[in-house]
Amino acid sequence: MLYVGLSRRALLDIQDIEDYSGDRWGEDVAAEYIQSIEDALNLIRMNPRLLRPKPNTSKLLCFYRVRQHFLVCAVFKNSIFVLTVKHGAMDLPARIAELEPQLMEEAKLLYQAYKKKVK
Repeated sequence: MLYVGLSRRALLDIQDIEDYSGDRWGEDVAAEYIQSIEDALNLIRMNPRLLRPKPNTSKLLCFYRVRQHFLVCAVFKNSIFVLTVKHGAMDLPARIAELEPQLMEEAKLLYQAYKKKVK
């Protein structure tokens, strides 16, 4: 199984999803949505081939859809890093193009930190 790490940005995105879902539809719905994200993380850990490039977006990033959101990931050797979580209704190609340089830098830093930790 591969290592799957989440960036601070991804953790904040997930917290925002939980807060919004809880406010809008209730705590039970929010908990189900967060469980869906956790299940997706386990799925891509076991089978990283589920990650897909998205046409008209980055060639360096991979995506996995969870309900209405996309996990935006970078893959380094035996590691997957979830860098952000974005709603599918947004202009994903434009938003990723804006964020890509910063996301890739974050991914490199996360990978370096992970390598130090496992040595």
